[in-house]
Amino acid sequence: MKIVFAGVAVATAAISFSVGTATGTRTPAPKPVTTAKLNPPVVYAALSPKAANDVIENYCVDCHDDQLRSGNDVADDGKQGLSLEHFDVAAATSRPTDAERIIRKLRSGIMPQTPSPRPLGDTLEMFAASIEQVIDKAAKPNPGTRTFQRLNRAEYDNVIRDLFGITIDASAYLPLDTKSANFDNIADVQALSPALLDAYLNAASAVSRMAVGDKTATAGGTTYPVSPFASQHPWDYVQGAPLGTYGGIVTKHNFIADGTYQFRMEVMGGIGMPLADVDVSIDGKRVALLHYEKGTTPTGSSADAPEGIDRYETDTLTLKGGEHMLSVAMVKPIEGPYEDLLKPDEWSNSSDGNAATGNTNPPSIKNVMILGPYKVTGLSDTPARRAIFSCHPTKGAAAERACATQILTRLGTKAYRRPLTKHDVDGLMGFYDSAVKTGDFEDGVRNAIQAMLSSPYFVFRIESAPANVTAGTDYKVADTDLASRLSFFLWGSMPDSTLMSLAKAHKLSDQKVLDAQAKRMLADPRAQALSERFAAQFFDLQDVDKVHPDAFFFPDFNKNLSDDMQTETKLFFNNIVKNDLDVLQLLDANYTFVNERLARHYGIPNVAGPDFRKVMYPDSTRRGILGQGSMLVQTSFADRTSPTVRGKWVMKVLLGTPPPPPPPNVPSLDVTANGVSGRPLTTRERVEQHRKNPVCASCHMYMDPIGLALDNFDNTGKWRYSENSAPLDTRSKLFDGAAIDGESGLVDALMRRKVAVLRNFAENLMAYGLGRRVEDFDQPTVRSIVASAQANGDKFSQYVLGVVNSTAFREKRAEPVVADDKQSDNQKH
Repeated sequence: MKIVFAGVAVATAAISFSVGTATGTRTPAPKPVTTAKLNPPVVYAALSPKAANDVIENYCVDCHDDQLRSGNDVADDGKQGLSLEHFDVAAATSRPTDAERIIRKLRSGIMPQTPSPRPLGDTLEMFAASIEQVIDKAAKPNPGTRTFQRLNRAEYDNVIRDLFGITIDASAYLPLDTKSANFDNIADVQALSPALLDAYLNAASAVSRMAVGDKTATAGGTTYPVSPFASQHPWDYVQGAPLGTYGGIVTKHNFIADGTYQFRMEVMGGIGMPLADVDVSIDGKRVALLHYEKGTTPTGSSADAPEGIDRYETDTLTLKGGEHMLSVAMVKPIEGPYEDLLKPDEWSNSSDGNAATGNTNPPSIKNVMILGPYKVTGLSDTPARRAIFSCHPTKGAAAERACATQILTRLGTKAYRRPLTKHDVDGLMGFYDSAVKTGDFEDGVRNAIQAMLSSPYFVFRIESAPANVTAGTDYKVADTDLASRLSFFLWGSMPDSTLMSLAKAHKLSDQKVLDAQAKRMLADPRAQALSERFAAQFFDLQDVDKVHPDAFFFPDFNKNLSDDMQTETKLFFNNIVKNDLDVLQLLDANYTFVNERLARHYGIPNVAGPDFRKVMYPDSTRRGILGQGSMLVQTSFADRTSPTVRGKWVMKVLLGTPPPPPPPNVPSLDVTANGVSGRPLTTRERVEQHRKNPVCASCHMYMDPIGLALDNFDNTGKWRYSENSAPLDTRSKLFDGAAIDGESGLVDALMRRKVAVLRNFAENLMAYGLGRRVEDFDQPTVRSIVASAQANGDKFSQYVLGVVNSTAFREKRAEPVVADDKQSDNQKH
C-alpha cells in the first residue's frame, strides 16, 4: 500500500511563488532565463578527412597507439582499450563502437586528457562532427530487437489501479526488479524463474479477492511499520491524518469483506511527555481513541512486546469492506513549543539512544497491525466491484453465464491490451464454470479474474508479428502493440479506451494521430509517471534512502526531510513535463518546489505549511538538479561529503560518461594532517592527498574537480561556508582545463557541453521508452532527436515525439523463431 510517513503534500491549486532575501555574502538572484534563446544550437562544420586524421595523429595516438591502448572498454577489434593508430575517419563505419566512443568523449570534453595538448578553437567539435557526418550518412534504419517484456512492480501497481481502482503494493508479492541501463523495464534482464511465476500467481489470487471481495475470508493480519528514521515529534503532522495529530501512518488498506476487525498498535517513547491518545480514523472519521500512558497497557497484552514498547488494541470494530484510507496517529496533548533540554527538535527515533532525564521523547507509533475479519457479514458495493460487475443477472444459470461472458470480455480486453479471441474468452469462461460448480456467480467471476491476472497475456507484453515473417526482416509494430508501447512509456500503465479505439481502427500508426495522442497523454495527470518512474531512476533517487547522515552531527536530518527532497525532484521534473519546458532547465533553473520543512533546510524564507509550492531561489547558490538535496545526499557519506561520488554522479547521469569502477582495496582517506592526530583535514585536502597516487589520479582527475565545486553543500544538502573551521575552497579546473568555482560555475561549464548533456538525456529517454538498451546503431537516431529538439527550443515534448516517431519505437526486427507444433494464439491474431 502507499504509505505517507513524512506528511508530504502537493498543492494542486494555483501555484504560489515565494521570493525572499538571502543573508550573508551569497550572490544576487539571477533573472529568469529562457535557455533556448540564450543558448541557440551551434552546428559545427566538419573537417576534411585529411584534417580529421591529422587531429588523431597529433593529439590522440600518443596514448591510443597499438602499444598503450589507453581506455577501459573493449574495442571493435575485441581487445581491451582503444588504439587509433590506424583509425581512418572516412572509414569510421568499419569501427562503429570505437567511433561512438570517440564522439562521446569529445562532446563531453573529456579527451584529450590533460595535461596533454589540445587543439585551439573549435577543432575538437569539428573533429567530432566529422566522424558523426560519416556515421550518420551511412546509417540504415535498424529498429533492433527485444524479447517480450513483463510487468514490473510499478507497472503492475498501475495496471491494477486502472483495471479495478484499487491500490496495491506489488513489492508484497513480486521480487525486486533487475535494473539495466539505469531502468527496471529493460526486457533482456527480466528473467523468468519458477519462483517468479509463483509470485505472479500469488499476486493474482490476492488481487482478485481484494477487487471482488471474499465472503469466505478468515482472519489474518497486515502490519504497517513506521520507519525508525522518520521523525514523530508533535510538530510532524502526517498529511491525511486528522488535524491536531502527529506522527504515525496514513495508508490505503483494502478490507477484504464487511465484518469485524481489530487494530493493534505498538507505541514507544513517552519520556518527559508520557501521556497521549492514539487516534484511529478511517476515511477521515474516528473509529477508536485509545488513551496512552507510558508503562501501562489497558489490554494487558504488552508482556510479549519488545522492551520499551507498549502494545494497544482497539475493541472489535464493524467495518465495511473495500479500500479505505486508514490513519493511526498520536493526538497532540498540547499546542505550542516543547522544551527539550538534551536533544534538538528534529531527531528521529533512530537517533534517540538511551532515554535520559530531560530528554523529551514523546510517544510515537512503531507499527500498526490490522487483524480480521473475525466475522464476515457480507460484501458492500465498492468502486472495485462496480468496475467489475457491469451486469447483475437474476434469472438463472444461463443469464449468469451470459453476464459473466460480458464482464470477462470487457475486463480481458483491457487486461490483455488487445481484442480477445474466442479462444481467450473460452479459456476464461472455463475457469468461471469450474468455480460455479461449488460456488455462485461471483465466485465464478472472481476465479476467472484470478486466471486472467495469471495469464501470460496479462503478465507479459507479448507483441504479435506478421504471418510468415522471416528472421532479420523489419516490420511495423501492430497498432494494438503500439498503443501499449506508448502507454507504458508515458503513463507506466495499460492503454486507455481512446488509444484502444484508435488501435482497433488501425489509425494509431498514422504519424499525425500518434503525435496527437502523445501530446494528449503528456497533458494527462497520468504523465506524472514520467517523474515517478523515468526521472526517479534517471536521477538515482532510489539511492537517497540508502544514506543516513550521522544523527549526532546532523540531528535535523530524518526520513521526513529525505522524502521531501525526493518529492522536490519529482515535482521539478513533472513541472518541465506538464508545461513542456526546455529540458536544459534541469541544469540551470532558478526555481524549485519546497514545503516549509525543506525551505527551512535550504534557507529559503517565507514558506509556511506542509504543501509544496514553486519558489524562486533567493540567490544563485542553487541552480537546477545539482542544487537539490536528492542529488547531494545520495552522493555523500554518513559523516561527510564525497567529491568523488558527486563527480561520478555528474559524469554518469548528466554526461553519460561513467568512470570505471574503483580497483579493489582502495585505502580510506586520512582524517587528520598527519593521519593520526593534529588538525582535521578538509574534504579537499583529503581527496588531493588521495590523488597523489598516480593510479588513482587517472580517474579522480575527472571526478574530483566536479565534486569539489559542490562542496559548499554538506552531506544533508545544507549550505555551508566552512568545514572543520576552515573556509571552503570550491575552485577547481575541469578535465579540459576550464576553471570553475562553485555550483554555478559547474552549471555554466555543463551548459557549454549541452550537446553531450542533451544526447545523454535523449538516450536514456529512448532506452526507457523502448524497454531495451540503446546500441551503437541507435546513436544516429539519438543525434537526430537532439538536433530536431534543439531547433524547437529543446522542449520536453520534442524529445518524446522524437522517440515515439523513431524507427526503433514503431518497428521491430524479427528474430529467429524456434519451430513449434502449434502456432501461438498471439501470433494468429
